[in-house]
Amino acid sequence: MILQASAGGIGSMLPFLAMIVVIYFFMIRPQMKKQKNEKKFQADIVKGTRVITSSGIHGKIVEVNENDNTITIETGAGKIKFEKAAVSMDLTNKLNAPAKK
Repeated sequence: MILQASAGGIGSMLPFLAMIVVIYFFMIRPQMKKQKNEKKFQADIVKGTRVITSSGIHGKIVEVNENDNTITIETGAGKIKFEKAAVSMDLTNKLNAPAKK
């Protein structure tokens, strides 16, 4: 009797545990990987890179200040100072790529 009750308890928890594993591999793990890549990108920012900020401003990096984690971006309207964390995308490779026919 006691053996059957404990086997039923483990069997009823199996779908719940499977659901947690699926959520981890399809939601949590890819998000962690994306954050890791974004941090690496922001740490490797160099002068001359064309970027887009998280607010949608396009520009070219003209100064990188490592002391306070800021960058200066030259846009059509002038130079603007941003936090490195505000940079979301590198456009240098996309702009230098040959046009598709």
